[in-house]
Amino acid sequence: MKEFLHFINGEYVKSASGRTFDNFNPINGQLIGKVHEAGRAEVDAAVAAAKAALNGEWGRLSVAERCKLLDAVVAEINRRFDDFLQAEIADTGKPHHLASHVDIPRGAANFQIFTETIKSVSTESFNMRTPDGKTALSYGVRVPRGVIAVVSPWNLPLLLMTWKVGPALACGNTVVVKPSEETPATTALLGEVMNAVGMPKGVYNVVHGFGPDSAGEFLTSHPDVDGITFTGETSTGAAIMKAAANGVRPVSMEMGGKNAAVVFADCDFQNTVDTLTRSCFENAGQVCLGTERVYVERPIFDKLVAALKERAESMVPGDPYDKATKIGPVISKEHQAKVLGFYKKAAEEGATVVTGGGVPDMPEALKGGSWVQPTIWTGLPETASVITEEIFGPCCHISPFDAEDEVLAKVNANRYGLATAVFTQDIGRANRLAQKIEVGLCWINCWFLRDLRTPFGGSKQSGIGREGGVHSLEFYTELRNVMVKF
Repeated sequence: MKEFLHFINGEYVKSASGRTFDNFNPINGQLIGKVHEAGRAEVDAAVAAAKAALNGEWGRLSVAERCKLLDAVVAEINRRFDDFLQAEIADTGKPHHLASHVDIPRGAANFQIFTETIKSVSTESFNMRTPDGKTALSYGVRVPRGVIAVVSPWNLPLLLMTWKVGPALACGNTVVVKPSEETPATTALLGEVMNAVGMPKGVYNVVHGFGPDSAGEFLTSHPDVDGITFTGETSTGAAIMKAAANGVRPVSMEMGGKNAAVVFADCDFQNTVDTLTRSCFENAGQVCLGTERVYVERPIFDKLVAALKERAESMVPGDPYDKATKIGPVISKEHQAKVLGFYKKAAEEGATVVTGGGVPDMPEALKGGSWVQPTIWTGLPETASVITEEIFGPCCHISPFDAEDEVLAKVNANRYGLATAVFTQDIGRANRLAQKIEVGLCWINCWFLRDLRTPFGGSKQSGIGREGGVHSLEFYTELRNVMVKF
């Protein structure tokens, strides 16, 4: 039986209250271990440790010295690759090939890209004449924002946590991380890495728990937290924004999405089907950038529906270490019930179920897992629940369209604006749409392709702010002006 402890000021500690909660394996429903739930005392201690570290050894390090430590973090994650991989698979149930090629490598890379960025970033400077005829030099300096609260999600636990911790530490901040209660393992394990490389105490802290009246609420409302960064559903993000308003703390948020794909008849059909298979079903559809709405130009509509149906039915569920496994479970029984609820609602609203719509028949050893079938619908109006609401499961609705303006209006008629993908060989049309679709990210003939130096974030109810490369510095640093008269 594993025990997941808080990591505060360089040490693993239990909750003073003794309160714990269960962590289950979504593959088979079996208990992995007990997670200690943070109360106000643990959150206060973590924030105090982070604040003290800013004024201690960490705050005195040069940029080069900080980056050397973070480069050592990268090396230690890679050295312990298998430990992180096993922890991530146990928490999420995702296939070995996915976690080993995406989650863990990107988790390490998120530190590396920001050490490279911070070493070369510049600020502006100006010379000017003063009214009395003398000279003044005005220049900008970037300083750490302070203690950053990191609230990270369960779908890509290590990757999305380090996407925030990496730039925060590179910029000289300290962090208190509240991972999802569903996936505590790799965030907790990273504390061992920090100690192994000699990271000063208090720089990296972890508190476990839930949202309301638990670690999440206590952390985001803490008066000594200087900024809050969050990835998760929009309703939770709204609650965090309200907490951040008390004290006027800045926020950086990547929230919900109801992402669309637009497929034109002139597309590279094989590439399109390959890409949609990933964007609709990879990680059991639990990707914030995943596709749940597919719009297909009418001449190839039937052909694409048939091809994607064949691919969905080839997504073999099973043990994550079995090479034949193509899809894992959803994260929990609670989330399974949510996804199946949408599957039921789609049928009630009159959808044609092309494939799926239920729970796959699993071997006896896996029947206790949180399994759902990859599912495709057609035939619903744009007002249907499964077209307007985020499901976060392995599913999509496919609709035909006839004209560019028609499909553009449909894609934009949604409160979310995170990502979209356009498939066409007409580069002019692709660029026209990319500039008119109301999203933070637009892919042309691809999906999930990222240059970590470029801006990442959503529009409308999908987020506030941008992260990636120098864009992360806008949140993780304060820009000050210095004026020197001489």
